[in-house]
Amino acid sequence: MAQPIVYGVADASYQAAGGLEGVQRLSAAFYRLMDELPEAAQLRSMHGPDLALIQDKLACFLCGWLGGPRFFSEKYGPISIPAFHAKWPIGDNLRHSWLLCMEQAIAEQPYTPEFAEYLLRQLRIPAERIVQASSARHSRVD
Repeated sequence: MAQPIVYGVADASYQAAGGLEGVQRLSAAFYRLMDELPEAAQLRSMHGPDLALIQDKLACFLCGWLGGPRFFSEKYGPISIPAFHAKWPIGDNLRHSWLLCMEQAIAEQPYTPEFAEYLLRQLRIPAERIVQASSARHSRVD
């Protein structure tokens, strides 16, 4: 009898996402949805006209975050997601827009329902941390 897949252990999540190609598809779908969804207009306005670089950065980050190769650090160097995003005032509305785009991008992928649910649940954690880091930085009186 086959052992159940335990996401978050070794590269199980990376493999469930389809490896590099699967993660690249997810990232492409995410940014396409950010372009298309009216609810994401404010989020989209925070990015430049060309999304190719940020799309690659997200795919590279997600590969390592999911337990696969650490393409982001190899290509772009170290990163602290909350610290990087703290320079912008990111609140609940932007977090909601980001998660909406990601939820729909995940739904477009050929993931099992279990992995899709797991992935979205896990992505809520850094999304919340980004809001907290931004809130702490932007509520200070300088």
